[in-house]
Amino acid sequence: MSDPRDPSHPRPLRGPGSPRDVPPEPGSFPLDPDTLPMPIREEVLAPDPVAIDTSAEELKDGLNRCPKCGATDIRHRAGSDLLVCLYCRHEWHGERVEEQFGLGEGIDALRGTVVASGAKDIAADAEHLRSFKCAGCGAEVTVNTETSMTARCHWCRHVFGVNEQIANGAVPDAILPFRIKKDDAVARIRQFVDKRRLFALKAFKEQFTPENVNCVYLPYMIVDARAGADVAGQGEVETARYTRGSGKDKETYFDADVYAVQRHVDFTVDDLPLESSSGRRNLDVRSNTNNIINTILPFDTKNAVKWNASYLVGVSSEKRNMDVAHLQPHLEDQLLSIARAQVQPSVGRYNRGVRWEQEKIDVHGTRWVSMYLPVWLYSYHQPGPNGGLLHYIAVNGRTGETMGSVPVQQWKLVAAALTVGTILEGIALWIIANAS
Repeated sequence: MSDPRDPSHPRPLRGPGSPRDVPPEPGSFPLDPDTLPMPIREEVLAPDPVAIDTSAEELKDGLNRCPKCGATDIRHRAGSDLLVCLYCRHEWHGERVEEQFGLGEGIDALRGTVVASGAKDIAADAEHLRSFKCAGCGAEVTVNTETSMTARCHWCRHVFGVNEQIANGAVPDAILPFRIKKDDAVARIRQFVDKRRLFALKAFKEQFTPENVNCVYLPYMIVDARAGADVAGQGEVETARYTRGSGKDKETYFDADVYAVQRHVDFTVDDLPLESSSGRRNLDVRSNTNNIINTILPFDTKNAVKWNASYLVGVSSEKRNMDVAHLQPHLEDQLLSIARAQVQPSVGRYNRGVRWEQEKIDVHGTRWVSMYLPVWLYSYHQPGPNGGLLHYIAVNGRTGETMGSVPVQQWKLVAAALTVGTILEGIALWIIANAS
């Protein structure tokens, strides 16, 4: 009998899971998509997203130079889309992304998912600190993208900006510069509050200082889409109307024919904005008035320019923290709303209305671009249970459209309602007395 310790001694076959198993060669057992469940099969067969490269290669060293003199002290010219060099006073306009990358074309031919490079998924391990070696003096300059997108070299005064599309969501594909100046925004906010001052909370009126308004760039995904939708439900056509009873017991009745209604619509959407910050998408009316920001839409996103950190000098911004996959359900909800509006003119004959009971949306193709949009924000925290309520007054940084939430004295509203009710009752009694 041979010695088991002898290397030539035959070894027993190892079963599955043995540490001595040799893994199969890659591709030796190809995956058959037909054997997978439907959701997984669709994901496996789906084409990879197509990327549009919008990166600013010429700015990756962090120095945004004046094209005329080469200086780096550059600012946004308030009230315009221009950049201005503070050294030689040269002004120039950033490149519009719509024209440079063809983002306004080919919507009716979109297939699959097209994602611009600034809208790619955020990496969980992406760093927030970016370091640059100053070309002027050799010093190391660090920018913390959590709080700022620009920094100045403390030795030679060169200005650095984060232009590289790092995977932490801080650098978008495009930016829409502020047009509304601060004094204009302050005047609009003051006018908005003055119209509501009668019922406003006393503490709010005492602390109201519109000069504390902040300019902030908010992160959005701008989406082009090609879709088709099917809706089905019941429509009613009124055939007769009559009343029964008298006095307070008088009631109106309707007779109607009921029809099954089905509609299909194919459509495209150009530049649909979706908020890409989970904090701003939190529309909890018990704790904040974030929904105010949606009321100042739309923005003229066709005028957005290629990303340049110089637009953010002296301006704050919020980072994107939602990817395309997170926003897909929100996009489908928006597209269904658009589909309902598209079919509405075709159901006018149902004068009692249509109740849609079944809806289906097929998204054939999308194109996603990350963009910063300009908003002036005034906030007021109203103390109360569960952390109180955060009120916002927002001004569209391009059009000046203003909307907001002003905390009110509830007892004033009740008193006003009672007063109006008493006046209306008196008018009604006077009409009845004079009619008789």
